[in-house]
Amino acid sequence: MQDFDRPLNARGLHDAPMMAERFDDRLEPVDLLMSSPAKRALTTANAFAAALGNAPVHEIRELYLASPRVLLSIIGRLPDGVRHAMLFGHNPGLSELVEELVGNGPGDLPTCAIVRIDFEVDTWQAAAAGTGTIKWWDYPKSA
Repeated sequence: MQDFDRPLNARGLHDAPMMAERFDDRLEPVDLLMSSPAKRALTTANAFAAALGNAPVHEIRELYLASPRVLLSIIGRLPDGVRHAMLFGHNPGLSELVEELVGNGPGDLPTCAIVRIDFEVDTWQAAAAGTGTIKWWDYPKSA
């Protein structure tokens, strides 16, 4: 089976809805959900969408195994009307992006981790290395 088509394993099928509920319990606003079209990322994004009232998930081909540079490019193209966005993708790119944005992040993110990063910028195009601050992060085995 190709990596792109690989489904979530049993742990992932348990953790994705659990983490979606944990996120929903935080009452965080979300304007846009963007996912890699790979089966496991999209399944996770859809679990979050369901927990958030069936918010639409936008599949972005570039998110599949994206480097931090590509991920930052995707963030920089977000419309300024979007204030809260979620990315569903893959490591090591997402872990490396968090480190780059905040300067001193949590390191390698566990599978299905959630990280809230706030930016003190006026436009998504201004999001760059060192412009983010982690407000909180969570992962399946943290509870």
